[in-house]
Amino acid sequence: MNILSINCRGLGNPDTTSALRALIRWEAPAIVFLCETKLSGRELQRVRERVDGYFCIKVDSMGRSCGLAMMWKRDIDCNFLSSSVHHIDFSIRSEGGEWRLTGFYGWPAVSDCHLSWELLRLLSRQSQLSWVCIGNFNEVLLSTEMKGGSRPQWQMNNFRAAVDECGLRDVAWMGNRFSYDNGQVGDANRQCMLDRAMCSSSWTDMFPYTRLVYLEREWSDHAPIKLVLDHKVRESFRQKGFKFEKMWVEEEGCEEAIERG
Repeated sequence: MNILSINCRGLGNPDTTSALRALIRWEAPAIVFLCETKLSGRELQRVRERVDGYFCIKVDSMGRSCGLAMMWKRDIDCNFLSSSVHHIDFSIRSEGGEWRLTGFYGWPAVSDCHLSWELLRLLSRQSQLSWVCIGNFNEVLLSTEMKGGSRPQWQMNNFRAAVDECGLRDVAWMGNRFSYDNGQVGDANRQCMLDRAMCSSSWTDMFPYTRLVYLEREWSDHAPIKLVLDHKVRESFRQKGFKFEKMWVEEEGCEEAIERG
């Protein structure tokens, strides 16, 4: 099973809709999470009609901001749990048992980041199911997850505190993790790891060889991410080892994280 998460940055353009349709046809995901569609439910329905074989839950945009959708193939055994303008939550039954999938879109304004972490904590208390959370969190955990610019340490600390409290950890990833690029050149360029998938330890036990793949960035300033669920190791993954970055040890809070691990 593959799960695709895409920060669309708007789906009102016919070319963007066509590009989305082509990506879904190529990747053939079982589940697709769309955030920042900037469309109403009625407008999203017209987009969904161009993608055959999927059911869909839609969350209206707020004017021309936000907007979410979760699409799943008709043979997926899932149950809708909850939604808001910043998340869609499902339980899913698959070969490994029952587990929980949340599509998450963090508040983009720095002044509202605390609302993202309050929502994440609230969601963590609502179920005991093994949990994976995927989407655009609009924040980084470490300064090494940025190229260009800077971020106040307290912002990253608050994100890490919420992740730790919720018992989440990053899914092992492949590709270019700097999923967001502001499109500027030279010193004005900013790249960040805003899109990611995080899971509970029990979810890792269910799908021990899962990988998150960062795909090529095309029409959006965010790269799509693909979560590849697997119970068995794939040959292509055997050759990928964990690489420890020396600069990580210079990050505030790194030693505590290593000791917890």
